[in-house]
Amino acid sequence: MEVRRKMTPDQEEHLARIKNEFDNLVDAKYRKGQAEHGGDLFTKSKIELVNLAIDEAIDQVVYLLTLRNKLLAP
Repeated sequence: MEVRRKMTPDQEEHLARIKNEFDNLVDAKYRKGQAEHGGDLFTKSKIELVNLAIDEAIDQVVYLLTLRNKLLAP
């Protein structure tokens, strides 16, 4: 059984800020995607969703590698 420790007030505040920021970001991203692509994401087939997720994952790796290279550059 997992033991859950009580979080500190600072941790609770940090979590609340993250949740609030995520809520704002996901709302804006979803609406932007809807405006750009139309249709209903929830009606896509399983394979379409997998392919879309793979494309997003590839983009994320490209961004992360580019950022790492910039951080490591002299």
